[in-house]
Amino acid sequence: MKTKNILLENFPKELENLKKIALNLWWSWNPRARELFKIIDPFLWEYVNHNPIALLNSLNDDDYKNLINNHEFMKEYHLVSALFKDYLNSSKIYTDENTYKIAYFCAEFGLHHSLPIYSGGLGFLAGDVLKESSDMNIPMVGIGFMYSNGYVKQVIGSDGWQHGENQPINKDEAPIERVLDKNGNHLIIQVPFIDPPIYTAVWKVNVGKIELYLLDTDIEQNSPWDRGISSHLYTPDMQQRLRQQIVLGIGGYAVLETLGIKYSILHLNEGHPAFALFERIRYFINQGLSKEEAIKKVKSTSIFTTHTPLAAATDVYSFENVGNYFKDYVKNIKMDLNEFFSFGINPDDPHGFNMTILAMNLSDNINAVSKKHKIVTENIWKNFLIKTDKKIDYVTNGVHIPTWINEDLYKMYDELIGNWLEIQDDANAFDIIDDIDDKKLWKMHKKYKKLMVDFINKKAQKKWESGADPLVVIAEGALLDNDILTVTFARRMTGYKRPDLILKDLDRLYSIIHNPRRPIQIIFSGKAHPADTPGKQIIQRIFKVCEDPKSRGRIAFVEDYNEEVAKYLIRGSDIWLNNPRLPLEASGTSGMKAEINGNVHLSSLDGWWPEGFNGKNGFTIGGEISDDEKDAQSIYENLERIANLYYDRDDLNYPKKWIQIKKEAIKSVTPNFSARRMMKDYLNKFYLKISSNLRRGK
Repeated sequence: MKTKNILLENFPKELENLKKIALNLWWSWNPRARELFKIIDPFLWEYVNHNPIALLNSLNDDDYKNLINNHEFMKEYHLVSALFKDYLNSSKIYTDENTYKIAYFCAEFGLHHSLPIYSGGLGFLAGDVLKESSDMNIPMVGIGFMYSNGYVKQVIGSDGWQHGENQPINKDEAPIERVLDKNGNHLIIQVPFIDPPIYTAVWKVNVGKIELYLLDTDIEQNSPWDRGISSHLYTPDMQQRLRQQIVLGIGGYAVLETLGIKYSILHLNEGHPAFALFERIRYFINQGLSKEEAIKKVKSTSIFTTHTPLAAATDVYSFENVGNYFKDYVKNIKMDLNEFFSFGINPDDPHGFNMTILAMNLSDNINAVSKKHKIVTENIWKNFLIKTDKKIDYVTNGVHIPTWINEDLYKMYDELIGNWLEIQDDANAFDIIDDIDDKKLWKMHKKYKKLMVDFINKKAQKKWESGADPLVVIAEGALLDNDILTVTFARRMTGYKRPDLILKDLDRLYSIIHNPRRPIQIIFSGKAHPADTPGKQIIQRIFKVCEDPKSRGRIAFVEDYNEEVAKYLIRGSDIWLNNPRLPLEASGTSGMKAEINGNVHLSSLDGWWPEGFNGKNGFTIGGEISDDEKDAQSIYENLERIANLYYDRDDLNYPKKWIQIKKEAIKSVTPNFSARRMMKDYLNKFYLKISSNLRRGK
């Protein structure tokens, strides 16, 4: 199938590769490619928020002529073009022609802030899976949604209340392309077997060597209600959410079928796309298998990754609603509604159709996302697992190192290790971190801390320019100081993550942060789901403390947390705070991103941290059971201890003991919690095993 991006159609031939690079998110994790766009016009690059499509669309014919006549630019352009070509054509390293193709379905993908089709950790994880699969030559195709209004743009009012604004995607200035039909028109498909009909347009995102296809119901062929199916991520309207998941599962399968993309392994990231499993059953029945044989084959070739730490957090729909959509569909898979429903019934709560139960029922390969989460998951679904004789494995999440690491460390590894990206998951290779000069590492950290504070100050300045109350401007970070020990809490704002735990005893906290010799400042950032009123109330409480003159500008809330804000915070902060109520953090990845940049983790022993903490690379909060009062006191005690280490300087003003902790964080977390290690786990535990069984006819 052909694709196109309308606004880049009339493009100078001499710079054709520049267009190709802009339309492939490879540039977002390649430092040299990013720098190429920046040198075109550094100020414009900042103005368009690091979006190369918007940058190129802002140039006129004279600008392009100047670039073509600029010898230095063209020299770099040809080099980056060669690197891009070499990347796309590199031979398979981790897999061979016998590895079967994987279809990776997920409701959200966090790839870059120029494409806001994500809400948080699940999306970033899915984005990192695609990027690392590209780097490793794992044959994969992604399926997700094009959310025309994004997730939610967070605006904090003067009263501290979160207001949500639409974040409409300019589809012609995003790194996406229309998939075209044989007549050269935008490909529109009908979601099969659903009555009344629902139609979806198809978009493509190039993620290195991986193609991600996005479904978009916001088209004129649909009724207003149907157009809204792909309008917002995680709509609170349960009827509309069910329809979203039907379109993702059934429609996503139809997209691959229409495009002629063959795959043999289905990987579901959470339960949202689980209806794709029924489509696989239908396909195998049409290939001549009996219903029982089709179900068996679907189970043996499907992988389900669960991130949920609570049974109550799963999507459950009434049988009536599900039946309304599938009453005719079931004939295609030789079932009646009762048998169809049986795949989604939770034995502990049989009063609705559970999408997680559906995914586990039709997948023999199930994994949690950390070692601890495996135990939690087994406990949640104990009766189901006994009844079905199923086992749960685990693959601890990892992060795509080239995306999240700062540019200076990237270059430092080039100098110290050489071709370090190929051995990034080898812990022995990172022992060389000890050889980095302490002063050089400290200077690098101070650089990124200043960049972070400057970024926050500019955001606050824009708030001031828009006529905001001075207290709001201060609350949003106008008085932050890049010389002060900085603690950051940045993630989704919801009750179980206890965002305001550190504020439990304000008098104690103020005595710590206002210590004249060892001051501390605290940054909060994160969104509450639009329907999460308690989460919004937590944000309001935090914001009121930020506005309080007693905080003296030392506590700030950075508005509208996204991938761009995250990068500044994980690279510039000193301490990354994480204090969920145990055992409700399935894994978490923001702490990993922070530690690979030398930002030290202060966390409850939940999610990935029990595997990551080695006694020398960070700090722990509380014990094995959460207690708000005790955990808050633990945070304060840790902060006092950390402040002593941070401000313990030698004659040259370097905190030697603190830098050793930073080094240990970098070298212990980078290889062990990389997406490279994660994807090797998926290969060895699932992908290669399934491929081998398929080759043997099993």
